[in-house]
Amino acid sequence: MTSAAAGTRFFDAHCDTVIKVLDAGADFIRGGGAHVTFPAMQRAGIRAQIFACFVLSARFPGAEAERAEAMLAAIEGMARETAGGMRIVYTGAELLDAFTGGPIAAIAGLEGADPLEGRAENLRAFAKRGVRDLIFAWRDNAFSGTAFGEDTGLTREGERLLGLAEELRVVIDVSHLSDLAFDDVCRMATRPFIASHSNCRALCPNRRNLTDGMIRALSDRGGVLGINLAPAFLDPQWHRRVAPLLEASRDPALSEAEREGLREQARSIPRPSLDWVGRHVRHAIDVGGEDCAGIGGDLDGIDQTPQGIGGVADYGRLGACLRAAGLNERQIEKICWRNLLRVFREVLS
Repeated sequence: MTSAAAGTRFFDAHCDTVIKVLDAGADFIRGGGAHVTFPAMQRAGIRAQIFACFVLSARFPGAEAERAEAMLAAIEGMARETAGGMRIVYTGAELLDAFTGGPIAAIAGLEGADPLEGRAENLRAFAKRGVRDLIFAWRDNAFSGTAFGEDTGLTREGERLLGLAEELRVVIDVSHLSDLAFDDVCRMATRPFIASHSNCRALCPNRRNLTDGMIRALSDRGGVLGINLAPAFLDPQWHRRVAPLLEASRDPALSEAEREGLREQARSIPRPSLDWVGRHVRHAIDVGGEDCAGIGGDLDGIDQTPQGIGGVADYGRLGACLRAAGLNERQIEKICWRNLLRVFREVLS
């Protein structure tokens, strides 16, 4: 039985599907070439999905804004082709409508503020285009340090960006940020913020995961941690075995064949069991309470998923996973959609 048939609904805080549509020819409407497609979302009971626009200056030097515009146009095209089945939402009321019989809500986000070209003020134009979720940096930039960078905090321009994001009713998203930048957001933010696709560092020592102290701080400010389905964020043994292979594959001295060989070694390691998702959710609840956890699958941004999840169509299995972790039905609803809906309604309204 699918989650939609069982009555479970989902608000997923992060996917990279737009890249697959733009660059790999994924068919969002007929359902091919991506983890997240419109038919799969319907089967799974997805009612809201954040579509990330990931633009890195190193990949699009001098053309960051143009690339982001192309990605936003792609989201608009994806929504248009659903013939009313999905629409881009801009307000809390529009988002609520998705959970009360209206079309699926598509939320546009910037994964890294590189398209702002170093100026916080440029967020205004992207907010007008519909951006409602903002990760300041994927790799260290003019706004913030990151988890795998120099571990610096927000810059002065990053502080300006935070204030402007709150003014424009754009949700601040701390996934990818350094620990120091996270602390800066905690110090400065006046509205709830999210970590859209990060897990619990106490269970898996990936730097992209949050410490218990960070989870408590996020919870104290009304925020939500979106549990990432990436094996390297879930299972500490998988992380220890695979992280060195992936790090080695980034060596610029290697040939493409050598890089692919290392990536193939990583892909050959058995995927973690789905119960790791339940463990991270359970830990987040134990640390920060049942209002602080959600789902942020990172689908189409990750090569591998836990056993039992081949794409968003399999989200129905998350309900049983969470029950096995000891959650009751009220808590499962909160994790699957209510917690993220609460934050976005508050900030977007």
